[in-house]
Amino acid sequence: MALMPKRVKFRKSQRGKIKGNATKGNTVAFGEYGLQSLGTGWITTQQIEAGRVAATHFLHREGRVYVRIFPHKSVSSKPLETRMGKGKGEPDTWVACVKPGSVMFEIAGVPEDLAKRALRRVAHKMPVRCRFLHRRHTL
Repeated sequence: MALMPKRVKFRKSQRGKIKGNATKGNTVAFGEYGLQSLGTGWITTQQIEAGRVAATHFLHREGRVYVRIFPHKSVSSKPLETRMGKGKGEPDTWVACVKPGSVMFEIAGVPEDLAKRALRRVAHKMPVRCRFLHRRHTL
């Protein structure tokens, strides 16, 4: 089932601009290894789910996969073969706005080489460039 908020204050949202780098959610917090965005973009619910399925399938249900992004933004679209005007279209899909530096997925409980190969498969599903990230252990 596709990810979407349970309820929102307003059904339709404006497109907006994604500026700057991520200041929150830019470090590995839950797992040992992470997949960090290097670009700006919208990640749809289908792409998030495809990444999650690719990681869990590759790991054969070992370890733990954390999804750090959630689609809060609605994207509307008008039906095909509709003339211009007549207002804004109905909400069609939900997207997560991703900035450079956002950690999108994390993996815990598996060796590094296995995590790296799993996150590479997830990165192929994403519309932005990504990089592999280690957790910084502070003592």
